[in-house]
Amino acid sequence: MARGEVRWFSKAKGFGFIRPEYGPKDVFVHASAVRRAGLSTLLAGQRLEFELTQMRDGRVAALGLLPLDGDSGETAVA
Repeated sequence: MARGEVRWFSKAKGFGFIRPEYGPKDVFVHASAVRRAGLSTLLAGQRLEFELTQMRDGRVAALGLLPLDGDSGETAVA
């Protein structure tokens, strides 16, 4: 599993990006991955552990999100 920090996430747009600890490119995260993790949103700066998958268009996306440091994002409004 990879680790990283949320750069930004928009509930209105339904997606955002995570900056991985290792690697030069940000990782796409879709709102469906957030919901499957039982979270209501993601916060900029929130630390996560996640799996990487390659989408049909070749981009890398995050799945299997797991908040680190007890940060659930449940009380956040984005």
